Amino acid sequence: MDHCKGKIVKLLVEFFGTDVRRITHALEVLKHAERLMEETAACDREILIAAALLHDVGIKPSEELLGYNNGRTQEQYGPPVVEELLGRLGFPQAKLI
Repeated sequence: MDHCKGKIVKLLVEFFGTDVRRITHALEVLKHAERLMEETAACDREILIAAALLHDVGIKPSEELLGYNNGRTQEQYGPPVVEELLGRLGFPQAKLI
């Protein structure tokens, strides 16, 4: 599990580069998600870790292409980015749907 988490964190940092605010936010979300994982066994930990870390990746392409981001543009641009990033790790395709 930690190996998967480390790989996704590395991808996140590579993706956002010098955008420390976005990286820090994702790590804070992960901290909350990990606390929730301690309280329940009824979740897929890999999916929860990936979702916590990558939930805002749609911001970057939205801002690059449109000059702004909002919830709708994040929903539009985020999923293909997540699929591509996790595909690099061999993340199970069935967990991406």
